[in-house]
Amino acid sequence: MDDNEIKYFLEAALLAAGRPLNIDQLRHLFDGRMAPEKAEIRKAIATLNDEYQERGIVVSEVASGFRMQVRASMADRLQKLWDERPPRYSRALFETLALIAYRQPITRGEIEEIRGVAVTSNITRQLLERDWVRVVGHRDVPGRPAMFGTTKGFLDYFSLRKLDDLPPLADLADWESLRIQLDLPEVEEQDVADDVNFEVVERDPDQVSADKEMPVLLREGEEEPAEDEELSVSEWPQPVG
Repeated sequence: MDDNEIKYFLEAALLAAGRPLNIDQLRHLFDGRMAPEKAEIRKAIATLNDEYQERGIVVSEVASGFRMQVRASMADRLQKLWDERPPRYSRALFETLALIAYRQPITRGEIEEIRGVAVTSNITRQLLERDWVRVVGHRDVPGRPAMFGTTKGFLDYFSLRKLDDLPPLADLADWESLRIQLDLPEVEEQDVADDVNFEVVERDPDQVSADKEMPVLLREGEEEPAEDEELSVSEWPQPVG
């Protein structure tokens, strides 16, 4: 096969795959002895990207291989093509993910020590379900807490080839700078499930009827409603993230 045949075949393969393909996977798509060398495949991909300079697509290399994708400059204008809303990140989830990425392997307790607040099971569950983090081992201390690290899925999602490609971060508290460098959506300033503090206020037993002997759950600093004020009960919002 000549260079053009290799180039056009790789272009078609990357468009058809819909996922990253590494060099070996691309090479196996060719017929036996006609398979080009790995260097030829890389050269063909580089040629494609040269031809795409003035176009809205690019062949990007991520942790799992090469993939065809839309340039970031086009993404906002093409948002109407996707029915689902862009993901929203709570600040608590994003801070937890950043700590795992930059300090891995790290335990939940170490994350809580740095953040100064508890890491809820909802946050770790979301990160695990999105295949952004995984349990990479257990710390050899009492209780053997799980240690978390990032996955190839994390690198692919953020268009990174390896962890060394993460933007430099002098201060792990500089979450906003990291969000901008990774081109993430706006971060929710408050995570309802994690950051709202409550206090339990006990009613005077003489003023509580037999079927309502329950403490009142109020937000911190919120006053107890007047006795004649009607209370409405609505569904508690789902945690953002």
